[in-house]
Amino acid sequence: MDKYIQHSRIEAFNSLELIAHQAVEGFITGLHKSPFHGFSVEFAEHRQYNPGESTRFIDWKLYGKTDKLYVKRFEEETNLRCHLVIDRSSSMYFPAVNQVDIDHPNKILFSVYAAAALSVLMKKQRDAVALSCFSDQLELHTEARSSVTHHKFLMAELEKIIESKEVNGKSTDVAFSLHRLSEMIHQRSLVIIFSDMLDHHDDLEEHFAALQHLKHDKHEVILFHVKDKKFEEQLDFDDRPYRFVDMESGEVIKLNPIDIRDNYRKAATQSRLMLEQRCGAYGIEYVEADINLGFEGILLPYFFKRQKLY
Repeated sequence: MDKYIQHSRIEAFNSLELIAHQAVEGFITGLHKSPFHGFSVEFAEHRQYNPGESTRFIDWKLYGKTDKLYVKRFEEETNLRCHLVIDRSSSMYFPAVNQVDIDHPNKILFSVYAAAALSVLMKKQRDAVALSCFSDQLELHTEARSSVTHHKFLMAELEKIIESKEVNGKSTDVAFSLHRLSEMIHQRSLVIIFSDMLDHHDDLEEHFAALQHLKHDKHEVILFHVKDKKFEEQLDFDDRPYRFVDMESGEVIKLNPIDIRDNYRKAATQSRLMLEQRCGAYGIEYVEADINLGFEGILLPYFFKRQKLY
């Protein structure tokens, strides 16, 4: 019986698209409206507010001028445009272990699974999806489309990322890539970024300026801060000497983690809090994405919570 169950699981997860469908099927059952309703519509006119209905679209500025309640009415110019952005730098291939799969993903695999699930969700809602990938430059950027052919193309590109074994040598330039992306997205969109935000630049202000650029262009931005929290933030290694290799530069450091653990944890926590606080100040949604919790355990509960807000 156990062998049958294991075989069925392998059969069910023998392609990325099937994995994504499996993840979102229960989530979207009975869902008749987009969880992002209101992002992709243009203002059309006002109408008088009817007591008892939602106050979400009341025009409070107009109320201040007229002392009467009016609701903004919208007309759709298109379905939602969603840009999925994945960091493909070498640090995203951590942890570099022999066994990487859906149950034990590294950061890049986690991000690809999450992006695939979102793509399936958007497809079912007839929303337009685009995919961008970056390292030290913008490597891939597609237009946002909703066709079946385009969806298949995106899945094929995501499959290529999984098949890629490139680990060392790809540095990160988050700021340059996000600035470039901002210049290439010409219509208001939902931009969802998957990145560990590890960069060869020391100046975090460059990261913040790039994120602010996206918000300045009126995009809705969600940052999934992808990490292996146990090792990358807690430095939870055994008490023995280790040889640490920078996956982007190849630099080697030999030390016992316990010697620096306390200071390291303080610095890592401070860096995360700074990023989270700055995102909040810019109106960017920050989501801490620990790969040890699984993409289904982070992605779908987050969007289910978000769906209830609309």
